[in-house]
Amino acid sequence: MIEFYKTTDIGTIKISEPETGCWINVIAPTENERNYLIDTIGVLPEFVKSSLDPEESSHIDFDDELHQTLVIVDYPSLDNKRSEPNIYEYFTYPLGIVIIKGFVVTISLYESWTISELMRGQFKGIDTRLKTRFTLMILLRISQRFLLCLREIDQLTNRIENQLLEQVRNKELLQLLDLEKSLVYFSTSLKSDEATLNRIRRGKAIKLYEEDDDLLEDILIEIRQGVEMCSIYSGILSGMRDAFSSVINNNMNDVMKFLSIITIIMSIPNIIFAFYGMNVKLPVPYVWFPTLVCLISCIIAWIVFSRNKRFK
Repeated sequence: MIEFYKTTDIGTIKISEPETGCWINVIAPTENERNYLIDTIGVLPEFVKSSLDPEESSHIDFDDELHQTLVIVDYPSLDNKRSEPNIYEYFTYPLGIVIIKGFVVTISLYESWTISELMRGQFKGIDTRLKTRFTLMILLRISQRFLLCLREIDQLTNRIENQLLEQVRNKELLQLLDLEKSLVYFSTSLKSDEATLNRIRRGKAIKLYEEDDDLLEDILIEIRQGVEMCSIYSGILSGMRDAFSSVINNNMNDVMKFLSIITIIMSIPNIIFAFYGMNVKLPVPYVWFPTLVCLISCIIAWIVFSRNKRFK
């Protein structure tokens, strides 16, 4: 899919053909659309390929001859990975921003929240004609989306914790594992994005203006805050996992103790009846006597075990 948007006096609108100062949005392009980007728009083939590689890490590339700059940043995405509701895992995917003469081109393999909101005109202060400013605004919205996803992970963690306090089940433990993996993805991507922003800050790959300094500083603050939140939430999840693992082990020990008590108590009647099953003369040869002895012995054994702290 290829769409064109341009900021005019009435706002950012969708246009049918590319014009100077417009934004070209590309999502999961077909082979013909890729050729259009390369042959008509003039984007370097390696830039298109890098932007569509799901394993591509955040970085900046610059072509001196054609004066094209590629900025690849990771953005967060939510995936409902199972058929069951409310079981989610977060991932990160690369977004390529190509700055060429007359255009800003965004290329991604999947649709992102940030680009979708841009297309719906939900961001204020967007001007596609200011290429550097427009690029930085995209980076700011991506960093803010990371923070929003991290807060959602915190809320999910609290909800899962409450469920585990009621009953420890595999479903909730697997949810914790998914969230822990999500934080690893986020932490890695945020650190890569921070390194990319520091390169932008030097002003060599992208021409920076004086009014862009504050915006770039805001983005770096958001990114660093995201890295810190990832570290905190990862520690919380790790502690929760260890705590509930200990709870499971304690529950297993309690079950084994209970089964051991039952086994010992059940063996008492067998011992008593074994004596009365011998072909020898025994005192008190009445049928009720061994039964009474068994009952009293079992009661005494149960009282002893129940009062012993080792079996509580």
